[in-house]
Amino acid sequence: MQQQKSFENQETGTLFLVPTPIGNLQDMSPRAIDTLRDVDIIAAEDTRHTQQLLNHFAITTKQTSFHEHNWQAKIPGLIADLRNGKNVAQVSDAGMPSISDPGKELVAAAVAENLAVVPIPGATAGVTALIASGLVPQPFYFYGFLQRKNSEQLAELQQLSTMRDTVIFYESPHRLKQTLVNIQKVMGDERRIVLARELTKRYEEFIRGTIDELVSWSQSNEIRGEFVVMIDGFHGEISEPDNSIALTVQEAVSALIKKGLKPNAAIKQIAKERGLDRQAVYADYHEIE
Repeated sequence: MQQQKSFENQETGTLFLVPTPIGNLQDMSPRAIDTLRDVDIIAAEDTRHTQQLLNHFAITTKQTSFHEHNWQAKIPGLIADLRNGKNVAQVSDAGMPSISDPGKELVAAAVAENLAVVPIPGATAGVTALIASGLVPQPFYFYGFLQRKNSEQLAELQQLSTMRDTVIFYESPHRLKQTLVNIQKVMGDERRIVLARELTKRYEEFIRGTIDELVSWSQSNEIRGEFVVMIDGFHGEISEPDNSIALTVQEAVSALIKKGLKPNAAIKQIAKERGLDRQAVYADYHEIE
């Protein structure tokens, strides 16, 4: 058991998790600004990006880079700083650290060392979009980012398709069109869906409608900005679970081959069942050979 009293005097330093604006600099809270000024070091996802924020608020605290490619090398030094009494603030480029951004590994390491971890409230795109979506705001299920490989994304969407909660995930502009097509393949035309883009910025926009309507919208409009995608929960009857849904394409093909099908026949069947291009399934399957 571990009990943390965040603001008691202690010999070791504190790890502060500081959210940054998701677009509008006015969303930076006075407490967040003061924290970045007062700590000894800022661990930033992109020091160049964060420096613009620091310059805007006349913050001169030293930075060090901390991102998905160097966290393993950086954590020991940051933990040593904390143990020696230095206070560290961790920030991502936008929004909450650890929410689809770096941070969770540093938090876990600090907790394991019995060091204080203090979160600062602030902007987060998922909840900001949800409360204005018009969909049921709770319960909700935040998924983060879907897989990039088409077959894996379809399998994920299949698992999410019968959730009763509102489902939230993030998507980039260059992948949104195909993601909407995949949602339509798995969930049909009529489920309600909401897209939120450029939150807190001048061109903030919400696009609400059925899946079919938003697929049509994506085909005839230029897609710009980072998106929060929100899908209405499933309201129908849930049939007996199909355990094959949880399998990757490679696993599903291999399972059919073990049952006696020839590889090409198994590939053809999985492509048909999942609405995938047969050549794409062939390529996915042969990646593991």
